[in-house]
Amino acid sequence: MSILEWMPFSVLLPLLAAPVCALLPGRFLPWLLAMASVTASAVIMAFVLPEAVNEPMRYFFGDWPPPIGIEYRVDAVNAFIGLLIAVMGTVILPWGRISVNREVPQRQGLFYALFLLSFAGLMGITLTGDAFNVFVFLEISSLSTYVLVAQGRSRAAPLSAFRYLVMGTLGATFYLIGIGLIYIMTGTLNMVDLAERLPAVADSRAVQAAFAFIIVGIGLKLALFPLHRWLPGAYANAPSAVTVFLASTATKVAIYVLLRLVFTVFGIEFVRQMPFAEVFFVLGVIGILFASIWAIEQDNAKRLLAYSSVAQVGYMALAISFVSVAGISAGLVHMFNHALMKAALFMSVCTVIYQVGSPHISAFRGLGRQMPLTMLAFVLAGLSLIGVPLTVGFISKWLLIETAMADGNWFAVVVVLVGSLLAVMYIGKVAEAAWLRPAPEGREPVREAHPGLLVPMWILVAANFYFGIDTRLTVDVARRGAEMLMGGSP
Repeated sequence: MSILEWMPFSVLLPLLAAPVCALLPGRFLPWLLAMASVTASAVIMAFVLPEAVNEPMRYFFGDWPPPIGIEYRVDAVNAFIGLLIAVMGTVILPWGRISVNREVPQRQGLFYALFLLSFAGLMGITLTGDAFNVFVFLEISSLSTYVLVAQGRSRAAPLSAFRYLVMGTLGATFYLIGIGLIYIMTGTLNMVDLAERLPAVADSRAVQAAFAFIIVGIGLKLALFPLHRWLPGAYANAPSAVTVFLASTATKVAIYVLLRLVFTVFGIEFVRQMPFAEVFFVLGVIGILFASIWAIEQDNAKRLLAYSSVAQVGYMALAISFVSVAGISAGLVHMFNHALMKAALFMSVCTVIYQVGSPHISAFRGLGRQMPLTMLAFVLAGLSLIGVPLTVGFISKWLLIETAMADGNWFAVVVVLVGSLLAVMYIGKVAEAAWLRPAPEGREPVREAHPGLLVPMWILVAANFYFGIDTRLTVDVARRGAEMLMGGSP
């Protein structure tokens, strides 16, 4: 079998393994099956990416070519995102096994089945070349994620899951209405065919309304300010493994769908006729500043990082607003880099919660001496989030600043710098409690975390520095992907 024939199995394997996981007894067997299927997806995507960078790969299901049949169409952009999702799942599952044993002690087969459905849904969204299939996989991923969030031990977990359900359903509905409108106008759902047929009807009110519906629907899914209200509660109250997985993958996939539909389906000329750039610039700036300020005010470390994620989505929106190859490239690089740094940060915070039992920053006091490896990982990943040189955060913020300066937009440069200073404040808030504050009186000494929690965390910390020094994979692939999305536009 060629790599093209193997490509669909990156989605099918976890999708088929999910019901089997639900039937398996105990804790180890469901985890092992989940780990095997996610790892297999990662291996497949590792072989797909080099092929897709050179030329898009198309797989027709049942040998029915579109627009009648459904296809997977993979190029540099979605192969890049697909590999990111699969690798993050492969790193998170070994770390999550220990925390899941405590947070979800019963019916772990069901938990891992839901995890695989969420994973398969995200992979399917990324690889499909059919706009309606995006909706199908979006619902597979979302419905399983709602239940995963509700598995949290906090009393607020079911309420957070319900809010996520309401907002997610609204987003999916808006998206479906938009897709329905463009189907009425073009008679096809295949993205390549849509790109060819939409220009003939681009001036119609129906297509313009479809564009607006799709933007709002995806904006809800990616937690774009002010459509972010579901995210802090979902991240803060979900089981630790779910929090780390969502923070490193879910919003990244939503950003990809936005880029794919806006620039590939509707096209650059249509986008420049709409107030897309202006809206995303304003929302990106507000998201960076206000979400960072809200992060500073938080006493719950998981909620602090959740608001930080809203701010990082703002950086991506700001990059996209330049509507250029350089801007899209900077956004794609930051998408990849944010997955690495935010996963490492959430892992360190959730490891502390595992050892101490509390997410409040006051519980971090004195842990720099008692849990030095965990808190050092937090500080190093925090430096990456701030944008210190030799880290991935510096690379993506530098690319964004370069794009803004080339565009003559010095206000955007100031916003990026101010956002980084605000990140110093909220990351420093946790680091200060851990390293400069004494341990609370009466608290028993806290032991360093289990190696099973430390090793995956430090793999991600190391990746934050490796890809901050060697940028050939991230920057080169992102640049190639941006050129494909923009169709050769400057």
